[in-house]
Amino acid sequence: MSVRTLKLGAVLIGVGGPGQHNTWLSPEIPGDASVDVRWYIARAQEAEAAKFDHVFIVDSQFITADSPNHYLSRLEPLTLLSAIAVHTRHIGLVGTITTSYNEPFNVARRLASLDHISGGRAGWNVVTSGDAGTAGNYSRDEHYDYPTRYGRAIEHVRIAQGLWDSYEADAFPRDKERGVFFERSRQHALNHTGEFFSVVGPLNLERTPQGQPVIFQAGDSEEGRDLGASIADAIFTHAPTLEQAQAFRTELRARAAAKGRDPENLLIVPGISPIIADTDEQARAKEDAILGEGSFERALAELGRPFGWHDFSQYDLDAPFPEVGDVAERSFRTHADAITKLAQENNLTLRQVVEHQLQARRSPFVGSPLTVANEIQRWFEGGGFDGVNITVNVPSEFARFTDQVLPILRERGVVRAEYESTTLRGNLGLPIPENRYTAARRRHEQSVGDAVGDSAAVGDSAAVADSAASVLVP
Repeated sequence: MSVRTLKLGAVLIGVGGPGQHNTWLSPEIPGDASVDVRWYIARAQEAEAAKFDHVFIVDSQFITADSPNHYLSRLEPLTLLSAIAVHTRHIGLVGTITTSYNEPFNVARRLASLDHISGGRAGWNVVTSGDAGTAGNYSRDEHYDYPTRYGRAIEHVRIAQGLWDSYEADAFPRDKERGVFFERSRQHALNHTGEFFSVVGPLNLERTPQGQPVIFQAGDSEEGRDLGASIADAIFTHAPTLEQAQAFRTELRARAAAKGRDPENLLIVPGISPIIADTDEQARAKEDAILGEGSFERALAELGRPFGWHDFSQYDLDAPFPEVGDVAERSFRTHADAITKLAQENNLTLRQVVEHQLQARRSPFVGSPLTVANEIQRWFEGGGFDGVNITVNVPSEFARFTDQVLPILRERGVVRAEYESTTLRGNLGLPIPENRYTAARRRHEQSVGDAVGDSAAVGDSAAVADSAASVLVP
């Protein structure tokens, strides 16, 4: 049995994400870092040298002039990750793709292509698009409601998983002596007709090196948690305290178990923002300076995002937090509801809510390298998470983590010393999903063998396998 180790992800956000308005001013960050493939490749190679499990490319389909700098102009995830793939060997490549505004066949093909290009290192961060304005970019008058978004999501992912099983592992013998390129009995059409999609299949791409790309998911609503427990191999989240992190991990693993899944195969990997200096006092001063850089006006504008980019500048800052109706119903509703509840329960003004949002960005992982290493180990061993995602902006700050914090954790056996595998699944310690048609054939042959003895003829079981595996649920 392998020893449990902390999983590591690097979130590449070139010129700065939410709350990082002045990050791009660093002399270490090119002004066009978010569209410079060389910048991404260099950061991915640094993360790989530090034995990170994956790099993660966030994405969205809608922006406004108030969006974070990185969001305003950035590369499409799978195109970018395909370029990174040929300049790396071990690190996983995870990209965000929405199920709300993509077709399952196209997504399955693009991800399987990345998995082949990278030798089995592809991952899919499944999202349902929280920005309601996205609808206007896809010929829709309004964004999908929550039930539709998550109904589409579960069906979308199940279809993709079914398409990834279109070919069994032995479908392509490519035997030139016999003149046999592929075995027809090992190709399977999906023939899916559901509530939101109709997909015939098969996928025109053979089984990938890790069986199927790894599924990541992020979403804190009731629907989001249920989706993650149903389909995710790993879940992105955020928790301000260890106790909240423990509760989230416990709940999600229990949900997964209730769905018949092995909870050990569901990894919780929140995003964290370590701030490191020579001493704890210097690190806290650095954090204060970073938070102080956040423009109040910019934070006020960004407050509108979970509320469907509602304009809060129209209200009196020192009046009670305004009633804005159901503007968040088709946006980031859970986040918006949490902000509204906080304001109402504490009688906060709009100004106080913005200030609270700025302070909420404080990190539990601030201090000297030893302090940060101790805190990460405490959360990991305390069941707060299975891994962490580190946002990468200024290279020298990332180097503080890789060169000063990781050696402490590595010496303690908390993180790996070397990669265990060439695939993302292998390095995350996740099993390769068995092809459903191969599994059906194996079960059929076992039942026949049990009934008539080992010497009995199994017969033609391909049709039985197809019938047994024609449903979408793996």
